[in-house]
Amino acid sequence: MAESSTQARPGGRSAKVRAAVHRAVAELLAEEEAETLTLPAVAARAKVHPTTLYRRWGSTAQLLTDVATSRFSDDLVVPETGSLAGDLERWLADVATDVADPDTLALMRATIAAGPAGGCACVEDRHRQLGAILQREFDRAGSAPDVESAADFLLGPLYYRAIFTSEPASADWARGLVATYLSTLRTS
Repeated sequence: MAESSTQARPGGRSAKVRAAVHRAVAELLAEEEAETLTLPAVAARAKVHPTTLYRRWGSTAQLLTDVATSRFSDDLVVPETGSLAGDLERWLADVATDVADPDTLALMRATIAAGPAGGCACVEDRHRQLGAILQREFDRAGSAPDVESAADFLLGPLYYRAIFTSEPASADWARGLVATYLSTLRTS
């Protein structure tokens, strides 16, 4: 019996508090500058005591990393079109659409600004998705590009454009990036 009292209750109070806190972070980022986001402000919006946030997350950076990890985990379906070009085009167009969303962009910028772990939280699942696409191509054709170089070529420009410029990456722009990447692979 002692073991069950130490396990988290996924549908219990802890899950409700986490959902309320994540919702509060999203709302505050949509309304205010990321610099004004504090644990007491999030606690007030989520209607929980600030010590709950300090005990569970410890800092705004850790909270933002948790929110980003949750937000970017399994949010896109890895397409299966039958070809590497089709899979990458559809996937990268979906990523471009996702990061063009103002709420997503606000969360990404705040999370990255909060500390080094923030960037990883924003792209970790994208790397996993890209790895699944490339593994499928390897299974089909016996060879595929490596995940890191594909991420550098495809995600690098897309995230740069989303985060550092005022011109979002459109789905058509993303498809063009895939075409350039695949052309580069064929010539090298």
